[in-house]
Amino acid sequence: MEEQTVGIGSRAQHPKFGQGVVTGVRLTTYLITFLEAGTHEVMQDDPQLEILDAVEISSEIETLSDLEKSVLGILRKWAQIQEVVHIGDRWKDGVMILKPGDKNLSSKEIPIDIFFHKIVMLRDRLRVLEQNINSHPKLSDEDKVNLQQYITRIYGTLTTFNVLFKNKEHQFVGEKGKSES
Repeated sequence: MEEQTVGIGSRAQHPKFGQGVVTGVRLTTYLITFLEAGTHEVMQDDPQLEILDAVEISSEIETLSDLEKSVLGILRKWAQIQEVVHIGDRWKDGVMILKPGDKNLSSKEIPIDIFFHKIVMLRDRLRVLEQNINSHPKLSDEDKVNLQQYITRIYGTLTTFNVLFKNKEHQFVGEKGKSES
């Protein structure tokens, strides 16, 4: 790696940890939050560390919460990697059985893992739709708010499936949940 100090928000790649974003700069090390491996302190002169997109050092100070949101946004933007979402332990290897009301018809078994994967894909696509609406250049602010309200209602409808998620932060949040936070 070249001898340079980069700022917070710089995108980095390390063979051991994968892609990440610099979240802290110290005298001889970087604090890097990697999408898959979490946060690690890496020597600035580590020959395996590759800076993919350098950001100049800034004197601005962000709160940790803002920084975490920024890092996740940057990682998603640059890495095109979807967030890893785990199913609750009690549902692993489970089966969902759909029984028709007519006893002459056979029931259908669906592995819960496959059903859960489809729910997560739906959630991710709704998030992309939200981003596209919010960044659309031709929609007025009023149109954006109206469309966002529909998406929030969709999330509210999908809260039934929250029982499948292992971690609460991955769950669907409807209108009530947004006003509580």
